[in-house]
Amino acid sequence: MSDAQGYDPKRSRVNDDTMADFIRGTVTGDVTEVPGIGPAAAKKLACGEGDEKVTNTYQLIGKFLMLKGPDEDDNKVESMEHCEKFWYWLQDKGISAHRSAIVKAVACKVNGLFPGVYDPDLYDDDDE
Repeated sequence: MSDAQGYDPKRSRVNDDTMADFIRGTVTGDVTEVPGIGPAAAKKLACGEGDEKVTNTYQLIGKFLMLKGPDEDDNKVESMEHCEKFWYWLQDKGISAHRSAIVKAVACKVNGLFPGVYDPDLYDDDDE
């Protein structure tokens, strides 16, 4: 359903090779290196004040990591909630296309540094 809200890795339209190249590659800092982010999205990310202004890949990854918390005694921010928070943050920044691709790319990249941050198996659907 095209009206579905929230993160769904199956909605990523990024070529598998492009995604794999980003995940395995070196971060240069150019935010458009993230699959799904082009010049228009980069401009939207760069708007705002303070922590909301994202001008490079490092800041984008940092924003993703900031959304991992805050943890509370009765609630840890787990993988699915974390991806949802990032997806909605991108939406709030005005990113209207490729949000799921951006979330997937950043989550997979960060998971290589911090295993367990992202669990793609949570999104497997037995109905397919």
